[in-house]
Amino acid sequence: MIEEKKIGKVFTYLEKIGVAAIKITDDHLQIGENIRFKGPNTDFKQEVESMQIDKKEVEYVEAGKSVGIQISNKVEKGDEVYKAL
Repeated sequence: MIEEKKIGKVFTYLEKIGVAAIKITDDHLQIGENIRFKGPNTDFKQEVESMQIDKKEVEYVEAGKSVGIQISNKVEKGDEVYKAL
């Protein structure tokens, strides 16, 4: 089983463009890492391929920041975000 660490929470989902806005609360996140979205109606994994802060592409984001991530499935506000260790 893959170990996971909770790193943040979804605070907005922009359905038209398939972007989850996430507040990173612990650790960091970077392009190429695998993350998991988990909530009452959500549970899927994907690789981080695109992240933006204020409409600018970023490769890395640390705890305390908010970031938009292009995702493949629908998420809901409050869904938790984990990353594979």
